[in-house]
Amino acid sequence: LIEKFEAGFVAGARAVNPDIEIVRQYITAAPDFDGFVAPDRARDIALSMYQDNGADIVYHAAGLSGSGLFDAAKEHSEASGSKVWAIGVDSDQYLTAGDGVKDYILTSMLKRVDVAVFEIIKAHLDGTYAAGPQTYDLAVDGVGYATSGGFIDDITSQLDDFKQQIVDGDIEVPTEPAP
Repeated sequence: LIEKFEAGFVAGARAVNPDIEIVRQYITAAPDFDGFVAPDRARDIALSMYQDNGADIVYHAAGLSGSGLFDAAKEHSEASGSKVWAIGVDSDQYLTAGDGVKDYILTSMLKRVDVAVFEIIKAHLDGTYAAGPQTYDLAVDGVGYATSGGFIDDITSQLDDFKQQIVDGDIEVPTEPAP
């Protein structure tokens, strides 16, 4: 499943800049899932991406390890004098991160669990609930992006345009990581 996060991010980044250089690194490989609770290792990897690879934005899909990424973005920005960004995952991490790192969280990819829970309860109450897989995608606001901090306010219309193209089927988001 985690590769789907990578596939979508890479496709989106390349839609904006086809020549973008993508640096990929996982904290651990399946079946070792310790990487989701390793902020110290996430910090070290992110610092390497910023310092050694020249990354200006790092997106994590690493659960609790994201706090290490946020620390690395702050540390590198303050030490180098050149601001870098972090992108959170699952929830609006700007709202849950410490005040000291909020200025480095560009946005977060949102899993809108609230939408899924609401729709399932509503279906149950309406008597229309059916067991089986349910899809909560962009078309039903099951996923999205956070705007807290105001750092992406100047591009939200572009993001919404991409969203509509995906919903309309004009853009197909891959589920397998590109080379």
